[in-house]
Amino acid sequence: MKHEEKDKLKQRCGGSWKLVLEYLLIGEKNYHRGKSQVVAGPGHSIAVTAKGGVYSFGANSSGQLGLGNTEGQFEPCLIRSLQGIRITQAAVGSRRTMLVSDTGRVYAFGQDNYSGLFFPSTCTSSPKVVESLKDMFVVQASIGGHFSAVLSREGQVYTFCWGREARLGHRSDSNDIEPRLLSGPLEGALVVQIAAGNCYLLMLAYQPTGMSVYSLGCGQGGKLGHGCTTHLTIPMMIQHFQTLKVKPLSVSAGAFHCAVLASDGRVFTWGWDYSSGCLGHDDKQEYVVLPTAVEGLGSVKARHVSAGYSSTFVVADNGDVYSFGCNNSRNLGVKADGGMEVRIPKLAATLKVSLNEKVVQVSATNTWDWPSQSHISGGCHCHTCVLTESGRLYSVGSGSEGQLGVKLAKGQKTRPAPDRVAIDLA
Repeated sequence: MKHEEKDKLKQRCGGSWKLVLEYLLIGEKNYHRGKSQVVAGPGHSIAVTAKGGVYSFGANSSGQLGLGNTEGQFEPCLIRSLQGIRITQAAVGSRRTMLVSDTGRVYAFGQDNYSGLFFPSTCTSSPKVVESLKDMFVVQASIGGHFSAVLSREGQVYTFCWGREARLGHRSDSNDIEPRLLSGPLEGALVVQIAAGNCYLLMLAYQPTGMSVYSLGCGQGGKLGHGCTTHLTIPMMIQHFQTLKVKPLSVSAGAFHCAVLASDGRVFTWGWDYSSGCLGHDDKQEYVVLPTAVEGLGSVKARHVSAGYSSTFVVADNGDVYSFGCNNSRNLGVKADGGMEVRIPKLAATLKVSLNEKVVQVSATNTWDWPSQSHISGGCHCHTCVLTESGRLYSVGSGSEGQLGVKLAKGQKTRPAPDRVAIDLA
């Protein structure tokens, strides 16, 4: 970081180097910099090792595995073209993958843009530097259903594609690959984490006075958290957290619902329920427009949350996993009791028994494969990836595309109990 950039960052942190350090540490924790991680997408998965290597597996019709071809893979394959490049963070969307390196470069592969929603688009099957982002140091990327977003080291957020009706603060079409800076109310804040839903964006911002959550985009189903269903063209702070005197710690965006982990270990959800129970409130409301604590978790102190397409996962401080929402593909890690919905948080017993070790991260499929419109089936193609403290990776749920990283028996489409994926991410 150049001297003038350091001074500017210090000014934005209230003129204190102590606050600069605090901001950087919070950011690194939220985008998992320097740690192994796994991301479950709609049909394919990406795993990043602690040393920065990248493995991919699953569907590959658009080259989204980054292996230089379009052949699907049922077992993890190392992306060898990235040799010598240390990857620190990954983002997965519909037939598209983005990777962030320790030097701030962004690599993308799969569909080149989002025109595939309406028209054919070109594809890239090998990691390619995103030229429009070369002048900034990126620390996190996130892919929504129709757009991508990146976060710079200086705490600024850029979005590109799907500026429809200016819902991302700008007007653009599906072929627009130029990053657009989000400003407005965010100008005085430093963003430390971003989470893209299908057509909206959540941002966790650091300020010397405390953490806050901003949102913008499509407001249908109340998923922006402002007590209404209005669309937003500029980021707006979710004031309800301040009203509740809740200190947000991390954010997670599903396709149509949100989950926030608070500093006291509570979990808050809101947005569209889609009759799946993914909000965990058991009141069968169609949607919830304000952040609401998940009372069904009782005295559980959470340390990690993951919002999926129509499911939510909570990792407790003791490593136990709780899940709720749609269980069509047995992706929740709970014992089947005849129903396809889990409306109240339930201990993922099959994970606890099968893994027999502490879980540190869960990643749930958070969007659909929109070119094939597979969302029509109600989320039945979802899968879940689970990372343990020792660096072992497990998967459960739908696996017909190879997204579990293990080969299923002939005729088998889902795996109800977690299976070990043959890679070590430690």
